[in-house]
Amino acid sequence: MRRLRLLLVPFALIYGIIVWIRNWLFDKGILKSTSYDFPVICVGNVSVGGTGKSPMIEYLIRVLKDDYKIATLSRGYKRKTRGFVLANSSTTAEDIGDEPLQFYHKFKNEIRVAVEAERTVGIERLRNLPNPPEVILLDDAFQHRKVKAGFHILLTPFADLYTDDWMLPAGNLREPIAGAKRADIIIVTKCPMFLSVEMQKKIVGKIHPKSYQQLFFTTIAYAEEVIGTHDTMLLSSFSESEFILITGIANPTPLLQYLNEQQLRYTHLKYPDHHHFSESDIQQIKQKAINTRILTTEKDFMRLQDSIEKVYYLPISVQFVKDEEVFKEKVQTFVECLTKES
Repeated sequence: MRRLRLLLVPFALIYGIIVWIRNWLFDKGILKSTSYDFPVICVGNVSVGGTGKSPMIEYLIRVLKDDYKIATLSRGYKRKTRGFVLANSSTTAEDIGDEPLQFYHKFKNEIRVAVEAERTVGIERLRNLPNPPEVILLDDAFQHRKVKAGFHILLTPFADLYTDDWMLPAGNLREPIAGAKRADIIIVTKCPMFLSVEMQKKIVGKIHPKSYQQLFFTTIAYAEEVIGTHDTMLLSSFSESEFILITGIANPTPLLQYLNEQQLRYTHLKYPDHHHFSESDIQQIKQKAINTRILTTEKDFMRLQDSIEKVYYLPISVQFVKDEEVFKEKVQTFVECLTKES
């Protein structure tokens, strides 16, 4: 694998130059970005793969929803529709994608959930709705330079910092490391539960945030209960017998580590990120899961719940290692200032 990546370095250099030129054109105003006089918060990354964007969007929703009208806007990856779609009670994962459907199921009438590949169009459609949202959360839009969000939150996972990576296709970076300068806040996600001060300092030295940026550390908090279509139960009840674990996410390693720590026994069926479960996949899963419980991620549950009975997901949430109130205050101050002005 290392040798293959070395062979791809020339292509990575070419790709990096192209992306750098594109960013330079936006930075100089030659390519136009649209800015807004109301709060638009972007959550994204500079690398491909799972960095924890969905849990962070959900965290922001919880912080803001009691005081403001909130909408999320995503591209709707792997959906089978086109254009602007606003989620409702009959919406499926095929309509808007699994992660937006996850937002809608979790918060329902408390927020608006929409998808649109052209974020400027999506923002305009949301703002033209009756009783429009006051704050829009952009999911995975760090590279969508046509929108100039007022507040950028950049995520990078503890085990795969963007500073240690290469440009595609030799590595996983979507754009050069210098693109991180657009972030107002950088969050190192999926950290160990007990992250030493020494390790935190080491990571700060690697990332070397700008003077206007602040660095935070978060970890994954797993719920004690798993949730199914019709019932809930304690995760510990899965210790009674071996079960089937299904994952269709970019990096299932943290989940596997957690289940192993709980000394649970399972057979892992691993699929690609955002995998579309075909009829043959469903039949294969059903055959393997005869008289056996099925556990999956919340994102995968959105695509499996209508096809398989007795499937459960393990909820996760963001937990700050420290300085959570500082982070909340920064977000709330940004939102409060713009909503007062508008």
